[in-house]
Amino acid sequence: MDIWQTDKLGLFLVFFIPGFISLKVYDLLIAGERRDFTKSLFEVIGYSALNFAALSWLIILIYSGELFANHKLWYFISLFFILFISPILWPICLIKLSSWGFFAKHIIHPILKPWDYVFSKRQRYWVIVHLKNGKKLGGVYDENSFASSYPAEEQIYLEEIWKLDDEGRFLNPIERSKGMIILKDEIVAVEFFK
Repeated sequence: MDIWQTDKLGLFLVFFIPGFISLKVYDLLIAGERRDFTKSLFEVIGYSALNFAALSWLIILIYSGELFANHKLWYFISLFFILFISPILWPICLIKLSSWGFFAKHIIHPILKPWDYVFSKRQRYWVIVHLKNGKKLGGVYDENSFASSYPAEEQIYLEEIWKLDDEGRFLNPIERSKGMIILKDEIVAVEFFK
């Protein structure tokens, strides 16, 4: 069996591409360890098969009539949707469903760490970082800030650093500061305020 024959290579790509796209999109949306696709081949093919099963009604519709002969444009648009667009949409739908009330009670959330969960929302927060030496750092986490994602160690870049009073209230921004990176080894806890 020569896999490089056109028909076998085409069949492999048809069963590889949708699953590969789905897993890549999922990995872009959910922090996790880098996937080794040499070990995920069966998973890729399985997700492609699920894609085809979910869209079997469209596949049957395409091939039961004369769509190719009469409407070539719609035929190729349908194939493009099946092979490329729907594999992008499945992980997005799965992630949205996992945070929806009914499903959230019954399935494991795909985000592994609270750190990633909070920072993936990309909201503006006033932040107080409690350090191991007992000090507190106050600042603003906003669109120009950054927090690392799993599997990297937790680090946070705050774009604005503020002076705090003894009770932890924000007083004023530190002049000429361009922010601060705080390393995991120094952090005990992080408080968030709206």
